[in-house]
Amino acid sequence: MKHPEQIAIIGFGPVAASLVEGLLPAVAAGRCQLTVISAEEHLAYNRVLLAELAIGAAQFEHLLMVDEQRLADAGVRLVLGAQATGVDRARRRVLIRGKEAVPYDRLVFATGARAMIPSLNGLNFDPHADTALPERVFALRTVDDAHQLQQSLADGRRILILGGGILGIEAALAIAAAGGHPTLVHHGPAPLGRVVDSDGGALLTRCLLQAGVEVISEVKATGVVKDEHGFTALATSTHGEIPGGALLISTGVRARTELAEGCGLAVGRGIQTNSYLCADTEQRIYALGDCAEVDGAPPVGLLAPGWAQASWLAQHLTSEAEIPAPDFSASDVLMLKGQGIEVAAAGDISAGFWDNPELQATVFADPSAGRYLKVVTLDGAVTGFLSIGLPQTSAELVLAYERGSALPQDRSTLLRLDDPAVDPSSAIPSDDDQLCRCSGATYGQVAHSVAEGCTTVAQVGESCRAGTGCGGCKSKIEELLNKAPALA
Repeated sequence: MKHPEQIAIIGFGPVAASLVEGLLPAVAAGRCQLTVISAEEHLAYNRVLLAELAIGAAQFEHLLMVDEQRLADAGVRLVLGAQATGVDRARRRVLIRGKEAVPYDRLVFATGARAMIPSLNGLNFDPHADTALPERVFALRTVDDAHQLQQSLADGRRILILGGGILGIEAALAIAAAGGHPTLVHHGPAPLGRVVDSDGGALLTRCLLQAGVEVISEVKATGVVKDEHGFTALATSTHGEIPGGALLISTGVRARTELAEGCGLAVGRGIQTNSYLCADTEQRIYALGDCAEVDGAPPVGLLAPGWAQASWLAQHLTSEAEIPAPDFSASDVLMLKGQGIEVAAAGDISAGFWDNPELQATVFADPSAGRYLKVVTLDGAVTGFLSIGLPQTSAELVLAYERGSALPQDRSTLLRLDDPAVDPSSAIPSDDDQLCRCSGATYGQVAHSVAEGCTTVAQVGESCRAGTGCGGCKSKIEELLNKAPALA
C-alpha cells in the first residue's frame, strides 16, 4: 500500500495559506499529509491590511486567511511559533529549534520577505536576519509592528515614514485618516518617483499635503537619534535632524533566502527556481511567493502572482495527470486610493512630445481640481500612463493597457468619462478582464459567484477570492451585487 506523501511548508503568510487551501482536499482524502511550519505564533493573516489594523479600522480576526478548525478537521498539522533552523536534504527533514524535526517528501519554501532596513547609524543592519530595531522604530510587516504603530498613534506622536513608495504612502494616508501626524520622508524629488513625472509628482505631493500628510523630499538620511526612551529624530545630511516620536521604515523588502542557501539551494534575488517553481534537481523542493526568483524573474511583492503560483503548485503536487505549464506573468499596473487620492500608473511615461516620432505623448492637467493625465502610445496602443484624480479614465486606461487595444483617435474623449453628467459606458469590462488585482479574479468569475447566490462581498471572497487582498476592489464587487436582480 502506497503511503501518503508528506508535504512540508516553511512559512505561513497569504501565499502559503492559499497553497494550504489548494492542498486541503487531498489532505482530507488521505492522499497526502501536510505540515506547516511558521516562526509567527499567529495563523496566516493579510499583511496588506496591517495599517487598517493599526488605526482600528479592522480587527485582527478580519485579517485571518484560514479557519483553524477546518484545517484541523482535514488533518493539517500546524507548527506555529517555531523557528526552522535548517534543512537536512539527505535525510529529508526540516530542523526546528527546540522541537522534533519535520520529515518531508516534498518541501515548499514560502518564507516571504523581510523589511529592507537601510544602513543608517544607530541601526544594526543584517541583510540575512530580522534586525533588532530601537524602540519606536519599526517596519509594517507583522502584527507586532501594527501594535507599535497603534501605540504611537495613541500617544499622539509625530510619525516619520521613511520611503516614498506605494506602501509608505498608504501607511501615511492611513495614519492621517486616523487623526495622526504623518511625515513622509524620501530621497527623490517626489513620492512614487519611479512612476510619476515632474508635474504628476508635484500634484501628488500637493494631494498628500491636502490629505494631512507632510512631505519632505530629497532627503539623504544618515542615522537615527535616540534617547533612553527610543527614537527621537532622523539624522540627515540635507535637512539636519527631523524630529519625530516614531519612525516607520518603508524602504522595500528583501526575500528570505538564508534557510534555502544554507541547505545548498541556489539563491539570487530570491530562491532560484525553474518555471515550474522547482528549486532542486530531484523535484522535491519548491519555492513560491515573495521568496522565489522564478525562471530568472525577481519577486514582485504582489499577492496576485503568489496566489497564482500557489494554485498551480497545489494541482501539481496532488494531481496524477499532467498539469499545463504555468503562466505567472503579472501586470505592472500600480494603483493608489485613499483619503480622496486616486492614482493609477503603468508602463513607461518618460517620452516627451518630440523625443520619438513613433511615440505619441498626450498630457492633460488641471491642478486646481487635482487632476493630471499623461498617456504614451505606440500605433494607438498604450505603452504607459499616469492618471491622478480621474478614476473612470484610469479604469479605461487600465483595460486598454492590459488588452493592448487602441485608444480613441481623439484622446480628449477619455476625459469625458469623469464628467459626472456622462455615463461611462465605454469603460465596460469583459468577463476576462481582471477585477481584483490581488487575487487575479476576473469580472466573469465574480459575476458567476453572484449568479450562484453570493449576496455579500465576504461571500464573493470565499467563492473566488475577489476582495480578500487590499480591499480596493470591494466597491466594484458591490456594484455587481447591486445589479444581481437584473442579472437573475
